[in-house]
This record gives sequence, structure tokens and C-alpha cells, in this order.
Amino acid sequence: MGKKPRPRRSFTPEFKAEIVELCRRGDRSVGQVAKEFDLTETAVRDWVRQAQVDVGERDGLTSDEREELARLRRENRRLREDVDILKRATAFFATETR
Repeated sequence: MGKKPRPRRSFTPEFKAEIVELCRRGDRSVGQVAKEFDLTETAVRDWVRQAQVDVGERDGLTSDEREELARLRRENRRLREDVDILKRATAFFATETR
């Protein structure tokens, strides 16, 4: 039997920032910090990496840019659906009026 998957948990930005700060201090490894707070090492590494991007120490999308991108993608999807509905309605009414 494999390990049961962990339930997905969410953490506040403040909590993540504190964990990142503990890792950056350098007196404990990412693995030790993760174990101490019952977090996955992968999650903690991702938080540290994202924090480095946010302060300009590493290339990539900042948290704000990621948020904006997700919002724009949702909006784009909704607009595409609206256009599809309008196209179908237009086609329907075009055949009705003949």
C-alpha cells in the first residue's frame, strides 16, 4: 500500500512569509523547517522560490503577476463563452426570420 495523499491545505501569505524567513535565516535547512511545521519540502521550496521572484532576486512572474494572469485567463474564458453564445443566437435568429 502506498502513502495516502495529504489533504490539500491552504496557508495565509503571512504564514508563508514566516516560513520563508525561517529558511532564509540559514540556521536550519528547508527540510528541517518543513518537518518542524509538518509541511512538504516541495511546498516550502516553492514558497522560498516565489519570495525570491517577488523581491527581484530571481527571474519569473511575481505573485501579483501570477494573480493577474489567472484573473485574465478566467475573464478571457468567460468572454469566449459569451461570444460562442452570441454566435449561436445570431445563427438561430437568422434561420428563424427567413
